[in-house]
Formats: sequence, structure tokens, C-alpha cells
Amino acid sequence: MGETQQLGSGLKPRHITMISIAGVIGAGLFVGSANAIEKAGPAALISYALAGTLVVLVMRMLGEMATANPDTGSFSVYSERALGKWAGFSVGWLYWWFWVLVIPVEATAAAKILGSLIGGEQWVWALVVTILLTVTNLVSVGNYGEFEFWFALIKVVAIVAFIAIGLAAIFGLFPNSKVSGISHLWEPDGFMPNGFGAVIAAMLITMFSFMGTEIVTIAAAESPNPEKGISKAVNSVIWRISLFYIGSIFVVVALMPYNQLQDGSYQSVLEAIGIPGAATIMDIVILTAVASCLNSALYTASRMLFSLGVRRDAPQAMRKVTARGVPWVAVLVSMVVGFVAVIGNYVLPDKIFGYLLATSGAVALFIYLAIAASQLVLGRTIRAEGSQTTVRMWLFPWLTIAVMVFIVATLVLMMFDKDQQQAIGLSLASAAVVIAAGVVVQRRRSRENAASAASVSR
Repeated sequence: MGETQQLGSGLKPRHITMISIAGVIGAGLFVGSANAIEKAGPAALISYALAGTLVVLVMRMLGEMATANPDTGSFSVYSERALGKWAGFSVGWLYWWFWVLVIPVEATAAAKILGSLIGGEQWVWALVVTILLTVTNLVSVGNYGEFEFWFALIKVVAIVAFIAIGLAAIFGLFPNSKVSGISHLWEPDGFMPNGFGAVIAAMLITMFSFMGTEIVTIAAAESPNPEKGISKAVNSVIWRISLFYIGSIFVVVALMPYNQLQDGSYQSVLEAIGIPGAATIMDIVILTAVASCLNSALYTASRMLFSLGVRRDAPQAMRKVTARGVPWVAVLVSMVVGFVAVIGNYVLPDKIFGYLLATSGAVALFIYLAIAASQLVLGRTIRAEGSQTTVRMWLFPWLTIAVMVFIVATLVLMMFDKDQQQAIGLSLASAAVVIAAGVVVQRRRSRENAASAASVSR
């Protein structure tokens, strides 16, 4: 194991392309969409459109900063430059914590599927999956990219096939199908059966299924041409969200009554159409999505921890990399903390583990708010310096300010939604603790710098 501090650049253009295309397809799309649809009815389409629009705008802002200065610390670094050391520290650690807690969730989900398909103890499968993907992350960044390429390809093929099958059913091309047409867009209780408040509540559910879109700005820093990869990803995010999310959810709500998705939205549709082995097919697709998410969680958490180490906001051991440029200490620490949480999922009471997960429930919105605030500051600098970036935020600064207002309004709405109150409360508490630590670090660093400058002047 080497001691250098230079990350590798082993991600190929096809890796970055596929990570950017399928990074938006999280396991939440397959397993969480039924909850959003049941809450809002067919109007869940509006919920996904609102959340998707927010993600498109945030990615546009992030893309402008990332093409101007690619960095594996991404928005954490940009927050530090724009808002101060405390902001970079807080954003970095909150983001790391979010992805570390993704590890037990996805490992447990994978274990349940493997247990039902093959048999065996769930904790054993959780351990096997976690160790396997940790090893792939430790070998090289190219190894991570290769695994993610194939995971992503399977997800893309599955979504496109689902939409194609669904459209064929809508047009009545399956003679034995129990469903056809688009009448369920307004049946049985209308397009918006539970009012606009339910649409906003469903949007809060869908918001977190988009988390991961921003990973491409972190991964691109380990590719030969970061600017090109980021620019391509940002410019294509509109059609990706439109196709994968809006397209597939349209098929679901058009074909199925919103209150009859007991087996999950995608599986319920395939079974109603009469596709043989629909449950097994969806188990395999969801397993792939879960493995992809776990793979990316380990990668993303380790890179953010490495970046924090480089900026002296984490122990310096996190800066150690292998000869192939893999931050091995950061990978192992993230895996160990994540797997301790996996064990906690089995040994702790459900409520305690639920509280642990809730501490990161609103982190996605905190990160988006930090990205917007950073771009509001750095966007002015980029324009003042006349920098020619390949990605520019639209209608700057007014659209950036509108996004910030929208995010704050969404956080306020969460406080009044009984299903979201625990998540927003514990997330705010965890954020307050991390920000307080960031302020302490910033003050200590300022004193050290002042003392160092004084000694030099003498």
C-alpha cells in the first residue's frame, strides 16, 4: 500500500457515460415508487416532474462549478470555497454519513432477495455482498467503473424493456393482458384523488430516489477528460429523467389503479400484463439496482472521506492511496462503519435503527441547498473572470435563487408532514452537530494560520 495522495484516472469514457446515464436510476425507483403513487394517485407524475426539475437545475449549477474546476470532493470543495471552511466540512461529512447509511439499507435489501431466491441466512448474504463490492472498490477505480457499467446497463435495459412492454399493453398488443389503455390516469377517483397536498407529500418521497445523480461529478475527476464527462452528463440529465422516471411512472399509473400496487409498481404491472416470472424478473432487476447503489455508496463515501482528509477535515490516514490510486483507508473505514450499521439492523430494535436512518433523511435537500448557495457565489466569480465553462446555469442568478427558495419551502413542508417529521427533525439535529463542529474547526484553523503568519513575520 502506497502513501501517495494522487487518485487514479482509470475510469474510461464508457464508464462515465453509463454512470451518468444510470446514476439517476436508484433502487428507490423500483421499490419506492409504489408508495408515492399510492399517496398521490396518478398525479404522482407531477411529483416526479417537480423533483426531476429540481434535480435538473441542481445538476446544472453543479455542472458549471465542476467543469470550471473538477474535484473528487465536488460540491464539498465548492462549498468551502464559496461559503467557508465550516461549509465544506459540514457538507462533506453529512454526505459521507448519508452514503455510509446507504450501505446497510442496500446490503439488507440484497440479502433479503438472495435469501428468497437461493436460501440461507440473510446476515451471511449481507456480509458476502458487502465484502465482494469492497474488494472491487479496493482493486482499482477502473474495477468500480467496470462493475458499475454492467450494473447500469442492466438497469437501463430493464427500464427501456418495461416501458416498451407497457406501451404495447396500452395499445392492446397483449391479448391475454388484464390491463390496457390509459383510463387509470383518471380512474377510479380522478387524476388527483387526494389533493395537491398529497402531490407535495409524494414529491418528498420521490426526492430521495434521485440522490446519486451527482456522483458523476465525483467520478469524472478520476477520468482522463473530466470536463467532457461532466458536460455530457449534465446536458443529458433532462432526457434521462424524462425517460426513466416520467416514462416508466406514466406506464404504471396509466395501466394500474393507483391503490392496487401491493407487489410494487413495476411487478404489479408486469403480472397484470401476464409476463411469466414477473416476480423473479423484478427480484433480479432490483438486486442489480441494489448492488449498483451499494457499489456507488462505497465509492462515493470513500472519495468524499479522501477529500476531507486532503483538506485536513478528516484524519490524515484517509489520504493514503494504493499504487493504483485507490484511497484504501477511506474505502475500508467507510465499509466498516457501514457494516457495523448492517449488524445494527439485525441486533438493534427497529425503532433505534429507524432513528439512525432518519438522521440522514433530509440530507439530499441540505446538499442541494449547499450546491445552490455555492453556485450563487462562485457563479459570479466565474462570470467576473470571464471563464469559458462548457456548462452555464440558466437565468443566473434568478433561477438559482428560486431553487434555494423552493428547497427551503420543501424543508418547511416536511415539518408539517407527519410522515416526514422524524426525518426532518433528526436530520436537522445531525446537521446542527456537524455544522457546529465545522465552525469549531474553522476557528481553530484561523487561529493556527494567524499564529503561523505571526511567527513568520518575526
